[in-house]
Amino acid sequence: MAQDLMESAVYLSGLLAKGFSRSLQHKIAALGISPGQYPILVTLWNEDGITQRELVERLEIEQATIANTLSRMVRDDLVERRAHPKDKRAQLLYLTDRAKSLKDAALKAAEEADEALFSGFRRFERELLMEYMRWAVENARKLEDGVDPAEAQIHDLRPIPV
Repeated sequence: MAQDLMESAVYLSGLLAKGFSRSLQHKIAALGISPGQYPILVTLWNEDGITQRELVERLEIEQATIANTLSRMVRDDLVERRAHPKDKRAQLLYLTDRAKSLKDAALKAAEEADEALFSGFRRFERELLMEYMRWAVENARKLEDGVDPAEAQIHDLRPIPV
């Protein structure tokens, strides 16, 4: 029996992730930011001066990937490392003035990237899809923790305002 990839959530989610990444890349390339750097920047715009370990935990990205991306960001004058005042082994990550100056333009570009991919969606459809994506991510986290999402279902489907 032939398998239709367009009926596979795993395949579709990969295509969707690639589409969002490409859309973001087109919008932020002129700013000198890559899609992989964007979540780090957003995290640091929200809270500057955290450790690499905290960044890894918040973004759920492999430590090696974060380390490589941060090295490029230091090279590109987006992030600087400073000694941790209480832990000699750790360093705190801070945005440079250049990165701070890119915030508004980068956030606007990301919003435009989202808008492009949600073109034709009504507001409630977009909100519903976002809720479903968060729900799937939550289930994926449970699987990573060795928990069957069906047995640990705590997600509530509350009505989305229109």
